[in-house]
Amino acid sequence: MPAERKLTGSCLCGAVKITATAEEPTITVCHCDMCRRWSSGPYMEVTCQKVSFDGAENIGRIRSSDWAERGFCAKCGSNLFYHIIDSPEYQISAGLIDDPSDLQMSLQVFTDRKPQFYDFANKTKMMTGVEVYAKFAPPTDD
Repeated sequence: MPAERKLTGSCLCGAVKITATAEEPTITVCHCDMCRRWSSGPYMEVTCQKVSFDGAENIGRIRSSDWAERGFCAKCGSNLFYHIIDSPEYQISAGLIDDPSDLQMSLQVFTDRKPQFYDFANKTKMMTGVEVYAKFAPPTDD
């Protein structure tokens, strides 16, 4: 497992700057319908802790489900993060990271939702939507 790493990055226009710590600095790829609509392709992210935003007043947020929100730069439109509301972690867009040179793709989720017109050559762990919800979805009040 890679060592904990401090990451920095920014949106396209520089209005939002991010500083964060990644306990497991690897790339996860999401193929779900929402991420593909949001990103016009799979969403590639690094799960980060201890996240701070310089220029937070420029962050737009949209509640994309009962438990999560997505953040974007209100000035340039860059996708910034996916965030589970009750979690201190943020899934920071991998494209924002200043130095991604040692990051490796380790996991692909919602692989059953991935369209047939692309495939990654990387050998990663693969999880279907059912597997993702079973492992990560917040409990419901039943």
